[in-house]
Amino acid sequence: MKIIGRIFKIILSFLPAACIAYMIFSFSGQTGIESSSLSQKVTKGIVLMAEKITNSDWSEEEIESKIEKYEYYVRKAAHMTEYAILAFAVMLPLRACGIRGFGLFFLTILICGGFAATDEMHQMYVSGRAAAVKDVIIDCAGACIGCGFTGIIIRIFRK
Repeated sequence: MKIIGRIFKIILSFLPAACIAYMIFSFSGQTGIESSSLSQKVTKGIVLMAEKITNSDWSEEEIESKIEKYEYYVRKAAHMTEYAILAFAVMLPLRACGIRGFGLFFLTILICGGFAATDEMHQMYVSGRAAAVKDVIIDCAGACIGCGFTGIIIRIFRK
């Protein structure tokens, strides 16, 4: 009976990673118009916050220009952040399963990178979206950042 409880705990420990993967997959299922609209809203919020923080008085044209200029970077930062969080959510339960050291980092990157590749393939079938190797690389960079952050957290709280 103890083994069944342990298996159940392991399965449950991967639930946050599965939820994050589902969220990423859902974002990738948005049409190009929906995705672009969402990223423009986020970028506009960032631009307006920057305007307020810097006490600037930008015209509507300047604001629109900045939104257009920075939207790409906001999108890519969002990709990296999603995959950093995914790596965190994958790495902790893998460690709880007894995987340590380089193997822990390697397996986490392999899982996140594999998911990034399949997610890009999924986008090929969504209206207005396309697959890009560059995005898989950006996603993997985010996963590496997440692994580094998680490694630091593990070191701080290590028994």
